[in-house]
Amino acid sequence: MSPRTASTRLRKRRIPLRAAAAAACATFVLAACGSTEDSVASGDEGGEGKVGVILPLLTSPFWQSYNDYVPKMAKSEDVDALKTVNSNSDPSQQITDINNQLNQGVKGLVVAPLDSAAISAGLDQAERKGVPVVAVDVAPEKGKVAMVVRANNVSYGEKACEYLGKQIPSGKVVQIMGDLASVNGRDRSEAFRSCVKKNYPNLKVLEIPAKWESDTAASKLDTLLNANPDIKGIYMQAGGVYLAPTLQTLKSKGMLKKAGEKGHISIVSNDGIPQEYDAIRKGQIDATVSQPADLYAKYGMYYIKAAMQGKTFKPGPTDHDSEIVKLPSGILEDQLPAPLVTKENVDDPKLWGNTVG
Repeated sequence: MSPRTASTRLRKRRIPLRAAAAAACATFVLAACGSTEDSVASGDEGGEGKVGVILPLLTSPFWQSYNDYVPKMAKSEDVDALKTVNSNSDPSQQITDINNQLNQGVKGLVVAPLDSAAISAGLDQAERKGVPVVAVDVAPEKGKVAMVVRANNVSYGEKACEYLGKQIPSGKVVQIMGDLASVNGRDRSEAFRSCVKKNYPNLKVLEIPAKWESDTAASKLDTLLNANPDIKGIYMQAGGVYLAPTLQTLKSKGMLKKAGEKGHISIVSNDGIPQEYDAIRKGQIDATVSQPADLYAKYGMYYIKAAMQGKTFKPGPTDHDSEIVKLPSGILEDQLPAPLVTKENVDDPKLWGNTVG
């Protein structure tokens, strides 16, 4: 999500595990297939030990939901996870949190990085101690991780662009951006910007760098609307922190019109939290991209257990409707599904946002 949380095309193919594929995997024990039915590199079924889980923040409903999923998914994956640690939106504190967990003797770490570059200091410490790390939501720019568990953030921006582009023939649209120190903020911003330029040249993009901060988003949106009262669309890169301030700002200016009403501003969000679904049902916003908080927790636990057991993976389709890709840095990333949610499918019981309070 990710705020700070928090974009390579996501192939939604499900490849069943066949006997022939399994035989091929067995031939290459040290480079297991993309499927989660992989074998142990060393033949050791160990991998026991405490696992530390470090959150970026807890002020967003998205990360609150992820936090709630962690102990449930740890139990289902048979991982001995410690109580989560909240870095409170502070990249320096996150490095301290990593060191504290390492000093407690954890055998694995699941970390949602706040800063794509700064996290390398913590990753280096973990590597020196021989402790594997799985990164969730944000891919580090450098440093060693066993896997990145993330959805395609480029796709987030493109989906928002395509939706607004089809709703609005011409005019001004705003993207309320995340922190550009995070690869998530950069991927979503550039993807949206590039897609509009390429496919919808009659739209003009105005940008608000909000750094995943609610107050910053509200203040800058208010100023922008004063100068541009003819805004026709908004893309919020993180509904968890931007939804409430955006709706309140529009309401205070008499600009919060329901979908179908004259003057309605088309809004696409990003996260898939219950509050966004309620706003879609009410006609306040039009769509959101569901960032899979439940799967982030599930596969964060799955991959750290696999890493502690010495399992390795290689690029390719998985058995859970995603694909493992190799990033330019050489790191592997499991890109999980992130569907667009509109009024047509907002009540789908399979969406994680419909399964939490």
